[in-house]
Amino acid sequence: MAIELQENEPVLIEQIADLLIEISCTLMTSGAHTMRINQNIARMAETFGYTAELSVFQLSIMMTLMHKENPLDRITLIRKTKPLLINYSFVSEISSLSWNCFDQRLSYAKVKEEYEKIIQQKRISRWTVLILVAFANAAFCGLFHGDLAAMGLVFGATLIGFYVRQVLISYHWNHLFVFTVSAFIASISAGLGYAFEGITTTPDIAVGASVLYLVPGVPMINSMLDIIQGHILTGTARLVNAISLIVCIAMGMFLTMIILGLVK
Repeated sequence: MAIELQENEPVLIEQIADLLIEISCTLMTSGAHTMRINQNIARMAETFGYTAELSVFQLSIMMTLMHKENPLDRITLIRKTKPLLINYSFVSEISSLSWNCFDQRLSYAKVKEEYEKIIQQKRISRWTVLILVAFANAAFCGLFHGDLAAMGLVFGATLIGFYVRQVLISYHWNHLFVFTVSAFIASISAGLGYAFEGITTTPDIAVGASVLYLVPGVPMINSMLDIIQGHILTGTARLVNAISLIVCIAMGMFLTMIILGLVK
């Protein structure tokens, strides 16, 4: 069944469903929690005269789109999500688009055009991110009362560890292995404070702070939000994934501690 939108162009339910599930996958990949995904998609579907029911999972999203006036006109799609690549600009702008779609009754063509503009935006340069993350991690070391030398070690260790993480991710290596290797490289680099005595008076803080850039804060927060809001299955999956990443970070640091002789 086709519907008439603002430009009086007939749009098939398959076209609308394909656009909405693509938007939901982008939100999931960009770091949105389940309730936000459901609300944004429901708003857009309402504009087009449909109701949308979503089942959001860690690796896929299933959506059923049904016409409000003709329940027999429905379609169900399942789409795999891409690996997590946090981008809150996408989340914010897509949320704004969903409200504009609802308030201004935007057409399918206009919504698709605005969505494509959002996802085609250039991301921040990987080198800019690398430098900023290194400074942030060094600042964390200072907050934990590390001295200037320790902060310098953390800055360098973060540069190396985060660069290795970027490279391994670009080769599509398993994310658990990537976290383990990155944690090991960053912590062993910061461990120079133990290898060369006198460089810093707080080598322990340097080693501990060197892996903070890997802490999966977004998955942890989203998992708690999902569980609180009743999306138990998705929240649990996200929580298990976050805990797995934390274990990988601990394994990388433990290997460093063995090499440096800190484990007795």
